[in-house]
Amino acid sequence: MVAVPGKPTIWDKITKFMREVRSELRKVAWPNREELITYTIVVIVTVIIVALFTGLIDVIVSGLLKLLGRLGG
Repeated sequence: MVAVPGKPTIWDKITKFMREVRSELRKVAWPNREELITYTIVVIVTVIIVALFTGLIDVIVSGLLKLLGRLGG
């Protein structure tokens, strides 16, 4: 494959991308340990609440469908 003058090669594109990624990651405000623990607990509690809510709705809808099945059968 012949390199076209002025056109970046795939290697040039990859290295430019990696430099830009590195530059952007330096701008990130990374959480400290306490913040990380707090955010993790918030996420876990939220997931548990949503799972319980979804499970409760599932039980209620399943019960209603069984009741309708008995009434219609």
